Amino acid sequence: MGQSFDGYLSPFSWRYGSEEMRGLWSEVHRRRLWRRIWVALAEAQEEAGLVAQAQVVDLIAHCDQVDIDRSLQIEAEIHHDVMAELKAFAEQSHVGGGIIHLGATSADIEDNADALRMRDSMSLILERLKTLLVTLGAKIERWADTPCMAFTHIQPAEPTTVGYRFAQYAQDFLIDLEELRHVATGIRGKGFRGATGTSASFAELLKDSPRHRGGVRLTPADLEAIVMEKLGLSAFHVSTQTYPRKQDWLVVNSLSGLACSLYKLAFDIRLLQSPPIGEWSEPFGAKQVGSSAMPFKRNPINAENIDSLARLVAVLPRIAWDNAAHSLLERTLDDKANRRIFLPQAYLATDEMLLRATRIVDGLEIYEDVVMYNLDQFGTFAATERVLMAAARAGADRQVMHEIIRQHSMAAWEAVRSGRSNPLKELLINDVQIADFVAPEELRALLSASEYVGDAPRRAREMARLVQKSVAAPITSQLSTADLQQ
Repeated sequence: MGQSFDGYLSPFSWRYGSEEMRGLWSEVHRRRLWRRIWVALAEAQEEAGLVAQAQVVDLIAHCDQVDIDRSLQIEAEIHHDVMAELKAFAEQSHVGGGIIHLGATSADIEDNADALRMRDSMSLILERLKTLLVTLGAKIERWADTPCMAFTHIQPAEPTTVGYRFAQYAQDFLIDLEELRHVATGIRGKGFRGATGTSASFAELLKDSPRHRGGVRLTPADLEAIVMEKLGLSAFHVSTQTYPRKQDWLVVNSLSGLACSLYKLAFDIRLLQSPPIGEWSEPFGAKQVGSSAMPFKRNPINAENIDSLARLVAVLPRIAWDNAAHSLLERTLDDKANRRIFLPQAYLATDEMLLRATRIVDGLEIYEDVVMYNLDQFGTFAATERVLMAAARAGADRQVMHEIIRQHSMAAWEAVRSGRSNPLKELLINDVQIADFVAPEELRALLSASEYVGDAPRRAREMARLVQKSVAAPITSQLSTADLQQ
């Protein structure tokens, strides 16, 4: 796996999350982004006539040569991670090292790098979510017409269809898709504005700048626009030493919302896999072990894993909320340590949940015989509403019929509770008072629960089409000329 297990490792270092997501939140990638930002700043300053082209070329040549060991060695002495990386970069760049970070403060580098990481990570999450939605869409189409027992209060209610149940999950995920897209297109960097966001240091650098654009001397805003365009990132209109920490809350809250939907899907699968219902089952490998003590177990470990990780993501917005609310005046540093932890955790946990959910849905086993058995056992109770309506239309006293059906239903529930087959259909067919208004053959047809699903199949297929349309919709690019002029 490429790492030592002799000391503590976060489970996200190797167990949860994909290699792609781990790469985006790796320390090497973070420092490469820092260097890329330093280079973009130097390139803009070269355009402004502040630094020499040879210095910029030298920085570009060493941009990817991150030396973590050397940087950490320096940090052990100076206790500042950004300055340590800057010094390590400068040691490699004998020509350009002296102009790195000119006019900038640490957050100019870190916050823009974090915005880039969050945006790229959100793009990966969106791709994962679209894959899950496509997989769900196929299930909706396949099972749109298959009746099954619905449950309210975790008690048998009226029938629905398997496809319509899938459509409920898909609808939740479409809401998440819309929200995540909105948040993704709104991710902004800090820009380049120095220690308190006033751009004073850059104004000082540029006041005697020899380079002009169209006869007009570059302003700090012009310089910032050049850098941000090179990074492909837009900036907040105003910022302090950092970008508004409200952005972290918006990002993590949207991931928490997705975790909520994943939690429900996984929890429902766990319920439906339980033998008393036993209609669905997550995939179970031929050599998979369900329990160390009980060899017969087929535990829903993937669904349980999703629910476990979702609980973690659910509480992370509170940390981001506190960071934003407590970012006093122009900034405090009491957010930095926890941001190193919760931002990657939020993305890696969500990444893992989406991958597992897609595998579960794709390989989900649906036992049609059990579905039909449960429908036969419990669906007749729901179908009695049709009998009540038919008898009333034929002139029966609605209240009298209701009491007759209720008494037979209670007797039938007792039989089912005792483990016997549901006798309700025969009890109703053989009731002479009901027979005065509803003929036995009509009654038998009315008590067929599989026909009592309303327009669920149609709505399920409409949801499948909506999924297809929504997944195909492009994400609006966040970068615009107007943004870059800010």
